[in-house]
Amino acid sequence: MAKEVSKERLLALLKIMFENTDDEQGLTLEQILEELEAAGVSAERKALYRDFEALNNAGIEIQRQHVKPVRYFLAKRPFTKSELLLLIDAVQGSRFITARQSTSLVRSIKSLGSKHQVKGLEKHVHVGGRVKSQNDSVFRNVDVIQEAIAAKRMLSFKYTGYDCSARVQLRHDGQPYTQTPVQLMYSDGFYYLVCYSEKYDDFANYRVDRMCDIHVTQQRATRNVRIATFDADEYDRRVFGMFSGSSVRAVLRVRESAMNAVIDRFGKDARVSDMGDGTARVSVAAMATPVFFGWISQFAGQITVESPSSLRQGYAGYLHELLQDYE
Repeated sequence: MAKEVSKERLLALLKIMFENTDDEQGLTLEQILEELEAAGVSAERKALYRDFEALNNAGIEIQRQHVKPVRYFLAKRPFTKSELLLLIDAVQGSRFITARQSTSLVRSIKSLGSKHQVKGLEKHVHVGGRVKSQNDSVFRNVDVIQEAIAAKRMLSFKYTGYDCSARVQLRHDGQPYTQTPVQLMYSDGFYYLVCYSEKYDDFANYRVDRMCDIHVTQQRATRNVRIATFDADEYDRRVFGMFSGSSVRAVLRVRESAMNAVIDRFGKDARVSDMGDGTARVSVAAMATPVFFGWISQFAGQITVESPSSLRQGYAGYLHELLQDYE
């Protein structure tokens, strides 16, 4: 019977230390005894010392804060407060999940911290104004996609979009797409699935939260060199906003004030030459798409396209079309 009480006390003690202590906030022995009593578990000081030793021997590190009175705390937590904040912000910033799913995930993340840590998080996290998905089935879609990739089977799904009345409509005349799933990718707050289409002998991209009626087929996935050598990092660098287009080697003239944005966008693979006049010539791989042109235009002349001429003409045409709407 004593052993059962000891186990009960040990579990109750671990719960108290996990929920109430961290490296900034400890509990005195008196406070721990009060918490145990509130949980319906009786204990004495000597028993607590034995329990601390048992937890330490099990790899659950309980340390002392050398203050008066002495306080005890759980030294090794799953996450620091900064890490919890990072996880919460990532969830809140993810537009592919609904507000309800976001709230549920944040609640789960908070449960991994102490009460003291969570109180600090409440003051830092702001979630207002962030556009969230309306599709509750994203997590299920991801599971099915992963299943298809692992089983090397084709994926069947329907794809939706909005019409001019902001109503959800099925694309492709409501007919299902049947393609080989290649890679799940995350970009700008959304999950995308890169698929290989045998019909077009090319890759295509689909927003996971816009997919529906998704299931794994019995058809074997396509196998070829292009799929086997697919480079997700290189693909992500080229495909801004997940729109398709022809890849070109672009040479940009960039003012120093815009260099941070260029490096953030293209990474260290950008080939940079300092021109010595407050500008740099930057060579990057990009796709000639409205997304790329729109990205350049936001810098209002801080970035100009030098070559190739086809890209310069394409950008000029893009700007001309924009101006026509205001003439």
